[in-house]
Amino acid sequence: MNALQTIARLESPDDFYEALIEAHGGLTDAQSEMLNARLILLLANHIGDMQVLREALAAAREGLDDPAAP
Repeated sequence: MNALQTIARLESPDDFYEALIEAHGGLTDAQSEMLNARLILLLANHIGDMQVLREALAAAREGLDDPAAP
């Protein structure tokens, strides 16, 4: 069983962030939300391990139930 990897693994996180922002360029808010949903599903399929995906969902949600969270 794999575990969620939370240490930085991207060689160049800034390049990924730039590519992500560029992918959203010129899209409406609805199209941007659709891009995010498609990207999430593609990456989830690539990961393919339900336990890892559950860990990722829990980690992403952490702190969001706090009314003071941004």
